[in-house]
Amino acid sequence: MPNFCAAPNCTRKSTQSDLAFFRFPRDPERCRIWVENCRRADLEAKTSDQLNKHYRLCAKHFDPAMVCKTSPYRTVLKDTAIPTIFDLTSHLRNPHTRHRKRIKELTEEDLRKIRERRLAATNGQLGSKKDATVEDSTSTTEDEPQLSTEEKDLREYLRSLFEVVVMLGKQSIPLVVGRASEAENMSNNFQALIDYRMNAGDEALKKKFQATAVNTEYVSATQQNQLLDICENTVREEMLMEVRESRFFSLVTGDLVEFANENHLPLFVHFVNQHNVLREEFLDFMSFDGDESALVERLEAQLTDRWGLSMEDCRGQAHKATGTYTTKMKAVAVLLMEKYPLALHMPCSHLALNVHLANSLPFPNVQVVMETLRRIGAFFRTPFTQDELEKAISTHYQKNEEKAATLKLACGSGWTEQHNVFDVLLDMLPPLLLCMDSIRDNDDGKFDDTVAANAYSVTETLSDFEIVVTVVVLKNVLTFTRAFGKNLQGETLDVFFAANSLTAVLHSLNEVNDNIDVYHEFWYEEAVTVANVMEIPVTVPRLFLRKQRAADVGEIQAEAYFKEYVTVPVIHGVMQEVEGMFSETNLKALKCLSLVPAVMGQMKFNTTEENYADVYRNDLPSPDTLLAELHCWRIKWKHRGKEVRLPTTIHETLQLPDVKFFPNVDSFLKVLSALPVLKLEDNKSEKASDRLQAYLDSVPATQWNRSLAMLNINTHVKRDLDVMVDKYCRLYPDDDPEAEPMAEEEAEDEAEAEAEPMAEEEAETKTI
Repeated sequence: MPNFCAAPNCTRKSTQSDLAFFRFPRDPERCRIWVENCRRADLEAKTSDQLNKHYRLCAKHFDPAMVCKTSPYRTVLKDTAIPTIFDLTSHLRNPHTRHRKRIKELTEEDLRKIRERRLAATNGQLGSKKDATVEDSTSTTEDEPQLSTEEKDLREYLRSLFEVVVMLGKQSIPLVVGRASEAENMSNNFQALIDYRMNAGDEALKKKFQATAVNTEYVSATQQNQLLDICENTVREEMLMEVRESRFFSLVTGDLVEFANENHLPLFVHFVNQHNVLREEFLDFMSFDGDESALVERLEAQLTDRWGLSMEDCRGQAHKATGTYTTKMKAVAVLLMEKYPLALHMPCSHLALNVHLANSLPFPNVQVVMETLRRIGAFFRTPFTQDELEKAISTHYQKNEEKAATLKLACGSGWTEQHNVFDVLLDMLPPLLLCMDSIRDNDDGKFDDTVAANAYSVTETLSDFEIVVTVVVLKNVLTFTRAFGKNLQGETLDVFFAANSLTAVLHSLNEVNDNIDVYHEFWYEEAVTVANVMEIPVTVPRLFLRKQRAADVGEIQAEAYFKEYVTVPVIHGVMQEVEGMFSETNLKALKCLSLVPAVMGQMKFNTTEENYADVYRNDLPSPDTLLAELHCWRIKWKHRGKEVRLPTTIHETLQLPDVKFFPNVDSFLKVLSALPVLKLEDNKSEKASDRLQAYLDSVPATQWNRSLAMLNINTHVKRDLDVMVDKYCRLYPDDDPEAEPMAEEEAEDEAEAEAEPMAEEEAETKTI
């Protein structure tokens, strides 16, 4: 069972931290001082034996000089250690922890007694200082941790190994490179870097391996995995500490990644750190096996049991689903919202809304178009292919140079992920087919066989009339959501106006649906025109015709077929997705962005945040005073001086020194900024998803490694090698590669001040 820290406003427990945990002392007088410093009124009635048996304090509450390491995996306190470092104020900003570990309010009499005791202790220390000085000058105190020569050598050796692991992750170097044949020994980059460090003069590694045979494996695969796991967990814990301090977060998932023939879901968290900067960090890959319920259970276990986060504090979720698993992820989002209503399902801030909507449509023809777009995006990152495309555009639009120039500009890097992707794709279809034919022919031998084969595959897909119709319908339907989507990815003011324009978007889509016959006729004619230019026959799909003949049903006309199986499903699907993703609760949350002063100014300070504040009422420190505080907040900005500029973003607003005088507004803005639909600020940690994709692109798929990916994506996170060494020594004390790791509870017990058998009851632990 994990140890929980008994200090107020401290949520650390042994399963989430490498810190040592110390029992309350049995000595009644010393135990009383610990309780007094903790300011826990509920502990005063307990005996020193009860406190020693059931309660702990983590090392963070002691002066570092009072904490001693007697060995790499054992930590003790000095006999005179008293906890003095406590957070006694943060609960005022966090009402949910206010009643869990109630802090005692000190009276004047309590303060007088404390001062008297401290004065007496100071006088006693001064009286004995002379004797202590003589003793200290002649011998080393027994409390100082002493490491043997072997232990010091082991720590230096482990430090060198961890430096190698960190280097592998930082530089995207795979552990293993390819083999020329099965008989050839596998080339291990880990081994090679150890060789390099020894040749460069690393004494710790030399001493360890100087008597080893040349071809001997320095570090076994088991020990490599142990080192990787500890590196990965240490980096993750650094980020999780920031998330826990911030409290509110959103969950974001990415495209599936395959490791060892199993699909894994990348997990990110979207949160505001203590500097009020919006961050998105990659934390782990989660197995994608099982149905929707199994995925939800696994997600909850990952976030709560392993990471120490609370799903009750999750304020949003966004899933970048593509391909056939979009339906599964939508079901996961629904199940999460049923259990946690404030985990609002919203679009991701760095994915265009139109692309997200198209990805979410569960129709085979739409999914083929989206998969082809992803393949086209990857294809034109190949050398010389972009030049070939621009040449094809110039050829096709040689009589319209202005159109050609516009299209060349539009089809730059990342065009397949833009809001207007379907408009560009429709204009690009004829030159795109021309480009693919040229690459497939490969007359000048510029492209290898793989590129030519990919070009042929894309050509076959684009030459299907059903795909042409689907692109035309997607382009025309998603025209109504394009401006709305661009605003969602804009500044705070744009997002606010997007939330207020949703009714107009839905009205336009409903009007199309009510007049579907008229709209479909125009769209079908447009598709036929494009097909004629590309010399594609206008036909009903072969598979559908075969099924009709088998059922002995009369033939259907092409226009009627595409209306029933393409136009109507797409318009209905888009309407359903928009209505589902922007529910009343979601819109209320986004309309609360009027708290940002620039939005207030744009609305002539005639805003009504109180009408939507009930969504996050329980997240506010003083909800009863919210109305009065909002009134004061509006008055403050309405009657500001002429030289005072209105902050335009949540980040700017939170940086204001006087926002602390509006605690409800401050909390409100922090909750809103955690919503996944809001774009990240320009900072070094922007777009962890891009860094993940960069790793996947730079390393061959057969050499992907989960731990190295984690280290590579999070190079900006602090890496404390000493913490890694301590953790390794604690979990693997015998330094045996094949040894089973110690249980975490056992390892924590060894780090306690008085290592006695654990005998806590779970119910009593939860009362801390």
